[in-house]
Amino acid sequence: MAAFQLDSLKKLVYTIHKCSSFSSTYFPENIQEDKSNDQSSRWSSDTNNHPQFITLKLQRHSIVVSITFGKYEKTHVCNLKKFKVYGGLSDENMTELLESGLKNDSTAETFHLRHTVGDRPFPCRYIKIMPLQSWGPSFNFSIWFVELTGLDDWTIVKPCLDWFNTYREQEVVRLCLKHFRQHNYHSAFESLQRHTQVKLEDPLLSELHEILVTKGDYEGTEHFMEHSVSSGLFSQYIGQQEYRPVWQPMQLADTETQPGMRGGHQMCMDPYNETIYLFGGWDGNQDLSDLWAYHVPTKKWTLVSKDTEAEGGPSARSCHKVCLDPEQRQIFTLGRYLDTQYRTPENLKSDFYVYDIENNRWTLITEDTGTMGGPQLIFDHQMCIDVEKRTIYVFGGRVLTPPPGMADDRPGCVGLVGTSDPIFSGLYSYHVPTNTWTKLCDDCSRPSSPGVPTIRSRVGHSMLFHPGCRKLFIFAGQRSKDYLNDFFTYTVDTHEIQQISEGARREACNIPAAGFTQRATIDPDLNEIYVLSGLSKDKEKRDDNVQNSFWVYYIKQNKWSCIYRNENTGEQYWNKMQHLEPCPRFAHQLVYDPVNKVHYLFGGNPGRACLPKLRLDDFWQLQLCRPTHLQLLQRCKLLIRKHRFEEIALKNRMAALHYLQTSLSEIIDHDDPEQTKEFQLLTSVLFCDQDREPSARTDSSVDEFDVDCHHRRSQLYDQLITFFPESMTQPKGNLIDLISL
Repeated sequence: MAAFQLDSLKKLVYTIHKCSSFSSTYFPENIQEDKSNDQSSRWSSDTNNHPQFITLKLQRHSIVVSITFGKYEKTHVCNLKKFKVYGGLSDENMTELLESGLKNDSTAETFHLRHTVGDRPFPCRYIKIMPLQSWGPSFNFSIWFVELTGLDDWTIVKPCLDWFNTYREQEVVRLCLKHFRQHNYHSAFESLQRHTQVKLEDPLLSELHEILVTKGDYEGTEHFMEHSVSSGLFSQYIGQQEYRPVWQPMQLADTETQPGMRGGHQMCMDPYNETIYLFGGWDGNQDLSDLWAYHVPTKKWTLVSKDTEAEGGPSARSCHKVCLDPEQRQIFTLGRYLDTQYRTPENLKSDFYVYDIENNRWTLITEDTGTMGGPQLIFDHQMCIDVEKRTIYVFGGRVLTPPPGMADDRPGCVGLVGTSDPIFSGLYSYHVPTNTWTKLCDDCSRPSSPGVPTIRSRVGHSMLFHPGCRKLFIFAGQRSKDYLNDFFTYTVDTHEIQQISEGARREACNIPAAGFTQRATIDPDLNEIYVLSGLSKDKEKRDDNVQNSFWVYYIKQNKWSCIYRNENTGEQYWNKMQHLEPCPRFAHQLVYDPVNKVHYLFGGNPGRACLPKLRLDDFWQLQLCRPTHLQLLQRCKLLIRKHRFEEIALKNRMAALHYLQTSLSEIIDHDDPEQTKEFQLLTSVLFCDQDREPSARTDSSVDEFDVDCHHRRSQLYDQLITFFPESMTQPKGNLIDLISL
């Protein structure tokens, strides 16, 4: 709808329609003024028992897009830690629009409400707010102020209301059609469909129903599924399945040269040439200055440079960052960590190098980025590149400063001398063609430059660039003693900062744990971000609280999903598992090949208190797998043949046994223990109902047999259509479920 624009939204006026266990004594009929700082101006329940709710009746039908909760001027135990919001055209029949919770602070919060079916907006007349839990577990609920935002322009709402009523009428008819067909009420089905002209499903699936359920043609059903797979009809289903992580150690020949043990190193990948580059790191005793290349197709490491400093490149270092421009075939490196005794003014220059892969040559871009308007010398920052605009972004990191009492008169170092408080760097951009730095954001704890906004800087965080939406995705990290799990974006063209999540405690189980151990990658084509977390944030309890977990963030759906977690502890366990999956660690590196959709992990610090200098040199490949088209086809054929076997067994046990040993056996993966066990259990079907021989069936038993076959085939049909796009299938609900007792 062209008229449905966000800039035309307005506040919606409502009245208190119905209140269950809530007191509305202090509220006027029309709630228009926010007095949430007034203790007496609130809705408050008598108890915290369920169910309790308040229903708001809008003055007119409206498309309700968002809800805002005002709060008291300070934290309050009666704030809603969990709640649900429902909406509908009547107060007796409403749909869930939101499930969420409020942070226990004084800042108003706005939540987006579900307001579309497919891509069409639907109107509401009633909004119901149902508290589920308060911040004080034994306290009642309080709602201080509520504001609804949406559209009530009748010229816009009326067409939506008409469409929604038509949609509901069609869904009722479709539920009836589904019920009639499932129970083989053929005449009723044909009559209703003819009179309403409503289609139960896509004609293609009606054809499948005819082949399978009506005709009982199992071979035709298999051919139909083969054609559906080859036509790509299962692609949407595959995209909706959770990934399955598969770790594989990268086995090397005993005599092959490879990088040694290290942590705090850096890796980057050239996807076009399928080559991983590894530079520097700390081996437990000293910083390293070697450069390695791993060629994925040949599975071989090559020592490109034993000492980059001797070849005009950067000195030995760790906790630095690199990024690669695959089109120009250049690797940039910035930053490093220095122990306190080496932090002399001369050593605290922030050198910036570029490596030309084609010519195997290092070039010093500048001795000190700080003198060019860039960051001071930093470590544990993040750096990524916008290849199209040839712009590098650097965010966060700890600024290295001289020890107290040691002078540093370099430009830009005023206020950094002798400080004991940690100083964090802001957000910078570097334009490669013009060799210019620009400060985009200051750290929130430092005085900002004129016209420069502030953000909360940190170390050990993640920052990824999405070239499609032109955004930096920034999350997690550590700031002094605070471990962060906030998540926000920075649009590089407009400089807009957008908060995705503040990392509230209520979200803790649904997002990666706070800490500095995560490593993140991005696939812009799939719109997915991947996060591998390792050791606990608690340094004192690492040996007792270790875990590996792998998360996927689906950008378009704004949803995190944990697809892998291992919370086992103990050196004995991980020694046993060392060839199956990597042990937890930090200071490791993870890179992603977006062409072949594979991750690579190397090295790191396992955090063993008994071996503080131990570093790792293991090399792993991680592939995220979803069911393939062929695997789904095999699954469909197995379902079809199982049902066919059970149907044959009702007629002729010997024929069923032959079918089991031939047609069904050939589709079983006998190396799969679960499939093998399932196959073996199918023999029990042959020994059921032994007292009734097929030849002895009466006319009534034949009718029962036909009804039973129709019911079984209908069940199989319901199983098979789950692989097809939802837009093609019959409704998920059942008419009989609408009957309440």
